Amino acid sequence: MGERSSEAAAMDLDAHNFNSELYIQTVLKKCTLREVMEKEAHIIRDTQTLHSDMQTLVYENYNKFISASDTIKKMTSDFKEMEAEMDLLAANMNSIANFSDQISTTLHDTRQKLTQLSSVHTTLQKVQFLFRLPHTLKQNKEEGSLSLAVQNYTRALGTLKIYSHNVSFSSIHKECDEIMEGVKDQLFGQLSSKQATPKELGECVELLLSLGEPAPVLCLKFLQHASERQNEQLQGMEEHLRVGDQDVIEFLDVGSNDFLSDICLNVATYNELFAKKCQIEEGDDPSALLDNFVHEAMDKYLQLVKRKVEDEQAPGTEATVLVRALDRFYRRLQAASTLLPGPNYSKYGMEVVVQAGHRQSQTHLKNMQAHFVELLSNVRQTLAAPKLSLTVEEEKRNPSSSNLPELLNTLVAGSVDKIKSCLQDLKLFLQSDLTFSLKQVFRSKFCCSVREGFVVAFIKFLMDTATGFCVPQTPPTLLLLLSKMCLEMESSTVNFLLSQTDEEFCVEDSAKGTTRLVLCKQLHESAQKLLDYFVRTQGLNLSQMLRKSVETRDWLSTPEPRTVRAVMKRVVEDVAAIEVQVGSLYEQGIQQERSSDSSRRTQRKRTNWYAPSQIDSTLASNLQKLFSERIEIFSCVDFSTVSIMTGIIKISLKTLLECVRLRTFGKFGLQQIQVDTHYLQMYLWRFVENEK
Repeated sequence: MGERSSEAAAMDLDAHNFNSELYIQTVLKKCTLREVMEKEAHIIRDTQTLHSDMQTLVYENYNKFISASDTIKKMTSDFKEMEAEMDLLAANMNSIANFSDQISTTLHDTRQKLTQLSSVHTTLQKVQFLFRLPHTLKQNKEEGSLSLAVQNYTRALGTLKIYSHNVSFSSIHKECDEIMEGVKDQLFGQLSSKQATPKELGECVELLLSLGEPAPVLCLKFLQHASERQNEQLQGMEEHLRVGDQDVIEFLDVGSNDFLSDICLNVATYNELFAKKCQIEEGDDPSALLDNFVHEAMDKYLQLVKRKVEDEQAPGTEATVLVRALDRFYRRLQAASTLLPGPNYSKYGMEVVVQAGHRQSQTHLKNMQAHFVELLSNVRQTLAAPKLSLTVEEEKRNPSSSNLPELLNTLVAGSVDKIKSCLQDLKLFLQSDLTFSLKQVFRSKFCCSVREGFVVAFIKFLMDTATGFCVPQTPPTLLLLLSKMCLEMESSTVNFLLSQTDEEFCVEDSAKGTTRLVLCKQLHESAQKLLDYFVRTQGLNLSQMLRKSVETRDWLSTPEPRTVRAVMKRVVEDVAAIEVQVGSLYEQGIQQERSSDSSRRTQRKRTNWYAPSQIDSTLASNLQKLFSERIEIFSCVDFSTVSIMTGIIKISLKTLLECVRLRTFGKFGLQQIQVDTHYLQMYLWRFVENEK
C-alpha cells in the first residue's frame, strides 16, 4: 500500500515529489497516441493559465511595492525637513529663555518696588474702605439696601476686631455697630411684616444670622410669622366658604396655589436656614417645631377642603366638576407631600377623596329614595283617581282602563333608569386620566360603596318601603302592585343591576357583601308578605259585607225568598273586579277542571229546595263536613291569579260559614241562605283552584 501511494504521488503533477521521467514512461506505455496528444494539449493549457496568473500577481504586487516605495521616500524627505525645523525651534527657544533671564535680572528691583506699591495701595484701599464704612452703611440703610449693608459690615468686621486696640478703628467699629443695630431693627421689622413673602423672610433670617443673632430666636420668629400668614390664608378660604362665591375648582385652586405653595416654601426655607444651624434649648427640637407647624396648618386646610366638598355634594348635582376639582387637589397635595415633613399627607388627601366618593354614592341613594317615593306617590294618586273605581261592566267595556301594568312599569323602569343614570355619574370617579382613580385603595373602597352603599341599599330601601304598606289603611290595589314590583325586581332587575355594577365598577368578590341570592330571597319574601296581606285585606273586606248581611237580618221572620240578596251579587261583582286587577299583573295559574257531578248536584238542589227532609239531611251532612275538615284560610298563596282568588274566597266563605253557624234560622231564612249559597257556588267556583 505504501509503494502504491508513493508511486501515485510521483505521478501527481501538483505534488512536490513529482517524477517527470516516470510520468512520461507511464503515459507512453498506457495511453494511445491520441490520448498522449490530448494530455500534451491539456498540460500546455494549464501551463499558459499558470503563467498568466503569475504575471497578474506579479504586476499587482509590483504596483503596490512601487507605491510603498514612493511613500517611504516622501516620509524620509518630510522627516528631514521636520528635523531642520525642530532644530530651528530649539534654537529660538534657547534665545527666548536667555532673553527672558536678562529681562528678569534687569527688572528684579523694579518688580519688588511694584509689589510693595501694590501692597501699599491695597492697604490704603482697605483703610479708606474702613474710614468710609460708617457713611457707606448709613447710605445703604437709607436706600434700603440692607443686604449690601450686612455684606459690607461682615467684610470689614474681621479687620475691625483685629485693630480694635487702635482708637480710630475702635471708634469706627463702635459707630458701625450702632448703625447695624438700626439695620437689625429694620430686618426684625420686615420679619414681623404680614406682607412679607416666605422668600423675603428667608433673606431677613439669613442676614440676621450673618449679624450673629441667635438662631433659636430667629427660628421661633420665623415659624410665628409663617403661622400668622398661613392662618390669614386659611381665614380667607373660610370666608369664601361661608360666602359661597367660588366653585369647588376655584376654591381648591386658590388653596393649592397660595396655601400649599407658601407652606412648601416655608418648609424649604426653614430647613435651609435652621436644620443644621439652629441649636434649640433642651427639650425643643427644630424638626419637631416644624412638624407641629405643618401639622396644624395642614389639618385646618384639609378640614376646609372637606367642608367645601360636602357643600358641593347636594342631592341631584352631577359629579363632573367635583371629580376634576378632587383630581387637581390630590395631584398637588401628592406633590407637596414629598416636601413636607411628618406623615404622608397624600394619605389624608386620599381619605378626603374616598369620603367624597362615598358621600356621592350616599347622595345618589337619598336622591333615589326621594325619586322612588315620588314615583310611589304618583302611583297612589293614580290609583285613588275615580277612573280606577269602575264596575265590572265598565271594565269590560273599557279594557284599557286597567292600567296596573303601566303603573308597574312606571315603578320598575323609572327606578332602573334613574339608577343607571346615577351609576353613570358615579363612574366619573373611575376615569383613567384621574390620578386618584389609579390607586387601588380608592377603587376598592369606592366600588364597594357604590355596590353596597347605593345599589344594594336602595333595593333594601325599596323592600322596606313596600312592606311598610302592610297596614290596614293601605289600598289593596297598591299592595298588589307592590307585590308584583318586588317579584319583578327578583326575577330580572336585581340580576341586571348587580351584574352591570360589578362589570362597570370591577367590584371584587371580597367586596360583595350582599349576594344576589340573598337579595332575591329577601325580595321574594317581601313580595309574598305583600301578596298575603293583599289576600287577607280583600278577604276581610268581602267578609265584612257578608258578616253585616247575616248579622243585621232577622232570619226567623224572613219572608219567602224570591231572588238572591243584593249583597251576594255585590260580593260576586267585587270578586270579579278583584280578579281583573289580579289578572292584569299575575298569570292565571293551574285550575282543576270542574267535577262532572257539580251540575247534577246543582240541579238536584235546585229541584229540591222545598223538600224539608232532604234539605235537613243534606244540610246536616254538608255542615258536618265543613266543621270537621280543617281549612287553612290564612296560608301563603302562590303568585298566580287562581291561587290569589282562592285565598280571598276561602276567607270570605269561612266568614260566611261562621256567621251562619252562630245564627238561628227560620224556614224561609234557611231557604234564603240556600239560595244565596247556591248563587255563590254558581259564580265563584271558576275563581278557585279546586271547587271542593
